[in-house]
Amino acid sequence: MAGGGVDGVDAVVVGAGPNGLAAAVTLARAGLRVSVFEAADTVGGGARTEELTLPGFRHDPCSAVHPLGAGSPVLRSWPLDRHGLHWLQPEVALAHPFPDGTAATLARSVAQTAASLNIDAVQYRRLVRPFLGRWDQLAPDVLRPPLGARPHHPLLLARFGIPAALPAAVLLRLFHGPRARALLAGLAAHTTSPLSSPGTSGVALTFALAAHAVGWPLARGGSQSISDALAGYLRELGGQVYTGHPVTSLDELPRARAYLLDVVPQHLAELAGNRLPERYRERLRRTRPGPAVFKIDYALSGPVPWTSPACRRAGTVHVGPYDTDIGAALQAVHHGAAPDPPFLITAQPSLCDPTRAPAGSHVFWVYAHVPNGWTGDLTPTIEAQLERFAPGFRDLVLARAVAGPAEIQRRNLNYLGGDIAGGSCEGLRLLFRPNFAPVPYATPDPAVFLCSASTPPGPGVHGMCGFHAARVALRRVFGVRVPGDAEC
Repeated sequence: MAGGGVDGVDAVVVGAGPNGLAAAVTLARAGLRVSVFEAADTVGGGARTEELTLPGFRHDPCSAVHPLGAGSPVLRSWPLDRHGLHWLQPEVALAHPFPDGTAATLARSVAQTAASLNIDAVQYRRLVRPFLGRWDQLAPDVLRPPLGARPHHPLLLARFGIPAALPAAVLLRLFHGPRARALLAGLAAHTTSPLSSPGTSGVALTFALAAHAVGWPLARGGSQSISDALAGYLRELGGQVYTGHPVTSLDELPRARAYLLDVVPQHLAELAGNRLPERYRERLRRTRPGPAVFKIDYALSGPVPWTSPACRRAGTVHVGPYDTDIGAALQAVHHGAAPDPPFLITAQPSLCDPTRAPAGSHVFWVYAHVPNGWTGDLTPTIEAQLERFAPGFRDLVLARAVAGPAEIQRRNLNYLGGDIAGGSCEGLRLLFRPNFAPVPYATPDPAVFLCSASTPPGPGVHGMCGFHAARVALRRVFGVRVPGDAEC
């Protein structure tokens, strides 16, 4: 292995979120000496667990449910269970309730999912059938940059790409009843983009296929367990992690041959300074932010009293209810207005993980999309929407931790204006991020790389952004290829 810098380190990673840690692990597995610097007192980034409300109630401030984490080609290949990561599967992966007390469900079983869609059962089976049992072949090609090496399974990817490229609004026209349309619209809405945006069908289909392949699990003990496992594995490989160490310039860091930054493009421009051309830095500063989230974490005296029995068994519940409502909420945010009613993404971790709350009590996680930097209070609107589908919900609230966009950014400086996705995911920005480039992780400085969710394949606790960035650094700086390395 080629030697390191004068400070005895080959590579430095800034940011100990899942992507930064995945980048560091990838480098360390190749034999490099790696140091990670994190501003917060603990590792985690968007995968943390904290007592936000009352003692004994352990909440996930950001990510909570992890279909792409359990389905990540990288995370699945590493011995993270040895470092405390264990996935818990709720009885129902996801439920989507309707005013009549019923719900569409997304389950590991395609048959169970299809049965909940009534008139569209056959059409749903037809949509997912070509990809069933092929997640291990499809995921590495989907969760990668769109340009570069030839895909491992080009025909399978092409077949996926035909429906995936469509706006979700077009895909929904294949279905005749409201249940399938609502379920798929809710999945597509995770992009925060309008349903008319190209590629939103791909997000919906990816989440559905992940459910059938690996479920929508939660990490036992909370999302912090994912980050702790990555950090533990990195240390096992000889890497070092320095927490409570904010970085304001690359000049503050040990000398190294490569620097990988798990930050948004705007922060890359600041940290790199004159190491990057001013024209390039200005492009980074102009990166378009995505919508924000308004999030509430609840400590409850009992389980959420959903009218729908399926919702009482689900790890994730989407509250729309219909695709037209979801589309209207997303469109309102797109035009700079708060949605009323909002589309809610909720999680019920303590249904399958009793370590998250005192006996008999529960934690509940909910967020809605709002415009970037929005300063209002969506709490009454969110709770009114919850009461529609879970009458008596407010009576169970022991405490709540409310986080609007400003608080979201305070918790994590990468979440500019409350945007948890590392920049807009609208249109081609989900594929080509932070800008159009054949190698999106590289910068004009051959030693500096971007490894955050602002690069492909985008947001989610999957570690793939960090993994791909590290592979590029390994090849370009150290002349090392790892198995399956992309030609980039």
